[in-house]
Amino acid sequence: MADSAQDKTERATPKRLRDARKRGEVPRSRELASFVVVTSGLMTLLAISANLAGGAADWMRAALNIDPEVLAQPDSLIGALGRLTGQAFGLVLPVLGVGFLAGFAAPLMLGGWNLSAEALQPKLERIDPIKGLGRVFSSNALVELAKALLKAGALGAIAAAYVYSHLDELMALGREPVGQAMAHGLQLAIGCLMWMCGGLLLIAAIDAPYQLWSYAKKLKMTKQEVKQEFKESEGSPEVKGRLRRLQQEVAQRRMMQDVPTADVVVVNPTHYAVALKYDTQKMRAPRVVAKGRDLIAQTIRELAEQNKVPLVSAPPLARALYRGAELGDEIPAALYAAVAQVLIYVYQLRDIKAGRTAGTPPAPPVIDDVPGGEPDPT
Repeated sequence: MADSAQDKTERATPKRLRDARKRGEVPRSRELASFVVVTSGLMTLLAISANLAGGAADWMRAALNIDPEVLAQPDSLIGALGRLTGQAFGLVLPVLGVGFLAGFAAPLMLGGWNLSAEALQPKLERIDPIKGLGRVFSSNALVELAKALLKAGALGAIAAAYVYSHLDELMALGREPVGQAMAHGLQLAIGCLMWMCGGLLLIAAIDAPYQLWSYAKKLKMTKQEVKQEFKESEGSPEVKGRLRRLQQEVAQRRMMQDVPTADVVVVNPTHYAVALKYDTQKMRAPRVVAKGRDLIAQTIRELAEQNKVPLVSAPPLARALYRGAELGDEIPAALYAAVAQVLIYVYQLRDIKAGRTAGTPPAPPVIDDVPGGEPDPT
């Protein structure tokens, strides 16, 4: 039975998270970004407040004291207005610049920067009116609307409370000299912004965890989806098992092809068989060219007999070679002495059979104790 949407109880896997980022889906908190931008602007205002108040006072004097010659030439009014606009922009430029940089830096606090080519691709569903209405009246849109209304109400209440508590000072600004009024008014504006930043901090502290929770919930997976993803990324167990069997079969065929080229096969005599080859010109030590136990060991022995490869019965050595060396590896250094006895015996047999040496065949070596040659536990 397929898992339903209510069965999405598993956390998103790393692959699902990566795929979501490729689609441009990352956790975002507008409230956190707003707090960062407003707070950065407030700190900039605090840093330049003295110069800003003086500059604003000078700007107001220049704006209110119009040169009579400018009034006599209406065409020059546009130039004067442009100069005043430029001066005003220069006064607030530091605040705007810091706010602009803060807007770029804010995403680093939650979700990070994410450039998604897939998100920029045109999609017809984005202009589908039916789906558009569905997004407008979705639960997520209603939550965002409720948040916006609560945010506006909370910040409005904070600003109203601050203005009410400083109403006398605000009313007295009109009776103060221009320079003093500008400095005092800027101080009151900064104070109001500080109160509002406190409200934004509270809202962001609630919204950021909610966005992380909502993002994690959206990407949750069912148990079946996790299993299917594992199969797609790692391969299904059935396919992997079949590949292992094929690899083992190929390795066994190659191994059996190397048995006729071996110098000797060390046997258990029934349970283990290890074929060794030693080329003094190319090898530092003998190598294992084939090994096996039970049925494979029997096949190795039969191939050795068919190709007249000597069989040496040395149970402890056969077990130690089987456990201590993989196919194609040199034998362990701890077994050099035991294997040397076997090879000397094999070379003596070979010389006698070839007529290079006269005498009777030597007795097989007796090898009783080698490292790793203990019998299998029963």
